[in-house]
Amino acid sequence: MVSCCIAVMCVCESAEESELLTVPDGWKEPGFTKDDNPRGLLEESSFATLFPKYREAYLKECWPLVEKALGETHIKASLDLIEGSMTVCTTKKTFDPYAIVRARDLIKLLARSVPFEQAVRILQDDMACDIIKIGALVRNRERFVKRRQRLIGPKGSTLKALELLTNCYVMVQGNTVSALGPYGGLKEVRKVVMDTMKNIHPIYNIKTLMIKRELSKDPELRVQSWERFLPKFRHKNLAKRKEPKKKSMKKEYTPFPPPQPESKVDKELATGEFFLRESVKKRKKMEEIKVKQAEALTKKQEERNRAFIPPKEKPLMKKTTKAPTESKLDIEAIKDKVKKAKTKKLGAPPVNPAPPTSTTTEKKKKKKS
Repeated sequence: MVSCCIAVMCVCESAEESELLTVPDGWKEPGFTKDDNPRGLLEESSFATLFPKYREAYLKECWPLVEKALGETHIKASLDLIEGSMTVCTTKKTFDPYAIVRARDLIKLLARSVPFEQAVRILQDDMACDIIKIGALVRNRERFVKRRQRLIGPKGSTLKALELLTNCYVMVQGNTVSALGPYGGLKEVRKVVMDTMKNIHPIYNIKTLMIKRELSKDPELRVQSWERFLPKFRHKNLAKRKEPKKKSMKKEYTPFPPPQPESKVDKELATGEFFLRESVKKRKKMEEIKVKQAEALTKKQEERNRAFIPPKEKPLMKKTTKAPTESKLDIEAIKDKVKKAKTKKLGAPPVNPAPPTSTTTEKKKKKKS
């Protein structure tokens, strides 16, 4: 009896633990209010970020809206147009310690060309942002531009599909990709962006995201593994590496230095020219020069004579005339035709036609065919 009671108690405890681990649908974490931190913050925190020159006009226009949005959380914001920087800092009334981090993310997104209407969503509790640096992932500039354009897609279709599947706002600007949305969506956006820069087309990741979204709707499949449903794409590198025309073969390593090349004196000593007189040496040199000149003259003469050599003519092809085929005349058929013509002219009664010969029937068959 005791063992049965212990087993029942264990089952109940495990059931309670599983219930505690699962988050109910539609549950939201309660917001952080002033009652949670009535005394405020002890120290003042501040963050600053620079912005490019082309963003100056837009930031100057929308800065009152930024100050108003940050004023709700008691955070002070300042814009320095001379230095080209934005600064946010806490005040004595600030009660939320994480509000300064959200304000820092807000000015970062504004500096990366994200519009204020989208960037202000970062102040919500269930929102986060991720700025992905893609400038150093590809060395070749042309290849980098092509892959970045592949991420955007024709008329921004690929980027729009990614936004719909991840519930995130994605902004591709220069060497960075700014993403704003829930934590799960940001993780997927980062994976897609990094894979695109590694020469994996974003359509493959978009397809897997579409399948995952359909599978998540089924409550029975939430606990099971989705590997059997997800497609497996193999990376095929079809383009072979171009091999160099001249392959340099590495020589075997030897600790000894290469032998010293022979000097002009060493060569003369080896041949015996060193011991000859000056007059004999000059005579030999002159002879060598004359031989070289004679060879050059003969080559030039041969090149000149080539123009006078007539080209080889092609032999004329004789036209082969086909012998005319002997036309075989059928005498009996001609006789029949003459008889018929005579009877028609004289007005005599028609004579019973003679049975056709084998040759006439053969000719008629040939004509029909």
